[in-house]
Amino acid sequence: MAFALPVWLAVQEELLLQEESDCGPPSCFDSLDDEALFDMFHLTRPCIAFIVDAVRIRMKDCAAKSPARSVDTMVMVALNYYAHGICSTAVLQRLGLKHSNDPMNIVSRVSDVVAGMSDQFISFPLFVEARAGVAAAMHKSCGIPDVLGVLAPAHFKIRVSPYERQTFKSFLNTQGYTSVVSQMIFDSDGNIMSVEKCCVGGTCEQELWDTSFKGREMEDDLHGPFWVIGGKGYRQSKHVLAPLSHPANDREIRFNEAHGKIYEVIRTTLGTMKRRFRCLLQLGFTEEGSLNKKSNIIKSCCVLHNIAKKFSVAPPPTAGKIEPFNPVKQPLVPAEIHPEAQKARQELIDANFSVVSRSQD
Repeated sequence: MAFALPVWLAVQEELLLQEESDCGPPSCFDSLDDEALFDMFHLTRPCIAFIVDAVRIRMKDCAAKSPARSVDTMVMVALNYYAHGICSTAVLQRLGLKHSNDPMNIVSRVSDVVAGMSDQFISFPLFVEARAGVAAAMHKSCGIPDVLGVLAPAHFKIRVSPYERQTFKSFLNTQGYTSVVSQMIFDSDGNIMSVEKCCVGGTCEQELWDTSFKGREMEDDLHGPFWVIGGKGYRQSKHVLAPLSHPANDREIRFNEAHGKIYEVIRTTLGTMKRRFRCLLQLGFTEEGSLNKKSNIIKSCCVLHNIAKKFSVAPPPTAGKIEPFNPVKQPLVPAEIHPEAQKARQELIDANFSVVSRSQD
């Protein structure tokens, strides 16, 4: 689960109390029918209402400081930008926004607030029962036991001036385009359990893990004797379960197939996110201090992704092909795999993949 049920219920209760104590004027969303709402925001009415109320709790003094910009007006602009990568003329005219800088200033402000909501809506399993539940779901999905999540280096396109050669080179990824990359951890249902700040697209996966908060926590044994599944760009360690480069027998082949099966779920989930939030297809130009702004937009979309899944909101129809994972970028100096880590992976393979199980079949 992306966030625990008690947290979800507590937020719901807070929102209900807020509604009872503050019945404001009709929302700017009310004049739109359900089809128009989905076309403009790729979300449903109940989901949007929940998001507006959640943002209002975090921005209680917003209306007092800016009476011309109510919370629901600001959320409408931001959700429209997330859904389409631009603020559509229909929304801007509806809200009377004439100045060219107004929409992006609003998006930046709302993104800062929504990204700050990640402590409620993006959570890693911290308690024994929660870890056991996540690991059991992962085991049922792919046949690999004791796994808490799947690591995914998520790349998002960004524009960089080719005349700034060194900067351009640092953002250039292995697919040949400039991007920023965020390390995410997903559960087997595609809920986001962790998202780290974005880095330049040329950063290799192992460096993302080594410098991440969640990576340091896992490797320091703060989350118990569990694994996270990582792709070929991650080094096998006592808490990262990487695929075998050269499987030597049927057991190892079955393990790699199970490993690839769960990774396919993540590829599909990232594709779904980019369909729902098309701003992630192109985050615009880099500028001084812009990585924090881009990180807030990415984290906001992750928060909204988890909320949309809680409300069972279907994604928009597929438009074009889903981008594949980027080819692996290896570190300049490959690190040796600790023998104990290799032994632990081999013991897991021997214990769980000697016979074809129903989930593997």
